[in-house]
Amino acid sequence: MESSNSKVITCKAAVVWKAGERLTIEDIQVDLPKSNEVRIKMLFASLCHSDILGLNGNPIPIFPRVLGHEGVGMIESVGESVKNLKKGDIVMPLYLGECKECPNCKSGRSNLCHKYPMTLSGLMLDGTSRMSIQGGQVLYHSFSCSTWSEYTVINANYVIKVDPQKISLPHASLLCCGFTTGYGATWREVHIEKGSTVAVLGLGAVGFGVVEGARSQGASKIIGVDINELKRGKGEAFGMTDFINPKDNGTSISEMIKGVTGGLGVDYVFECTGIPSMLNEAIDASKLGIGTIVLIGAGNGLTREFNLVPLLCGRTLKGSIYGGIRLHSDLPSLLHRCAKKEIQLDELITHEISLTEINQSIELLKNPHCVKIIINF
Repeated sequence: MESSNSKVITCKAAVVWKAGERLTIEDIQVDLPKSNEVRIKMLFASLCHSDILGLNGNPIPIFPRVLGHEGVGMIESVGESVKNLKKGDIVMPLYLGECKECPNCKSGRSNLCHKYPMTLSGLMLDGTSRMSIQGGQVLYHSFSCSTWSEYTVINANYVIKVDPQKISLPHASLLCCGFTTGYGATWREVHIEKGSTVAVLGLGAVGFGVVEGARSQGASKIIGVDINELKRGKGEAFGMTDFINPKDNGTSISEMIKGVTGGLGVDYVFECTGIPSMLNEAIDASKLGIGTIVLIGAGNGLTREFNLVPLLCGRTLKGSIYGGIRLHSDLPSLLHRCAKKEIQLDELITHEISLTEINQSIELLKNPHCVKIIINF
């Protein structure tokens, strides 16, 4: 691996060449950061379900590509216009920025910034890539991140500093997407009132984030739903009060949820699986007239069908990206909670690998004991 503050870096990265193919560890070139960018030496990264979707060409099949959008690293060099970051800073690269000036940022009601958006093109904001391979062939980024590489370049606005003396760096990696997405949705997308009832469909990192967020908001009943019986214990560790395994009987998930809520359903349902059929189950599991359904889970396909009548009967259906968390306005408070040990993320980390073991990690995700996998560079 070649490193220099004044030239292109050659390093290792996990590259996917075609949809559905195995990742290959390649020598790639990572350019110098441009004026408003930083180049980061990755220290830890983690795997998210969205990476698996990207591996299979969803939502946009752009290849060859360096995946990964969760991670933490050290700034190796900065562009000339970067003011608040410097070489040596430990940072989290994110896939959403926050300008605090566009209509969405000013509203305080959305984390989808117009100036620093979530990019799906595989390119930087200027329409170019900072990664290449084999004589200059362009490599596409994953969102704005590409953390499955020893080095990556990102616009400085998508970066937030972390204090390694206060928070575990593997924990910081987990907060780049999954857990934060679930946790944030309970207080940024909706505001769970004290005493409310909540159902969480799918107990992965996102679902456990919802459980922890609902607990911290004072929910009286938090129902976790998953076909993996091993998720029961971890769910309880985060504050789950009831567990439903859909395999236990022949009734629908919505009927099982109503069965533990006196037939009424719950105030809030968080759909974290991305499975198309779960949408109607989520709607039907919510209370008539006042139920709110938040869609968080990413899945295959870009369309969903839902039954109109239950939604017309007063329920609210809402989508969410990164749990509504604003990078600069909200994320520091979550980092602070983790630093104070109010949130225990060790429950999420079940495996640790090296970058060269990335394909084995894809198989590990099928292991019923697996929740989150950390890549240690």
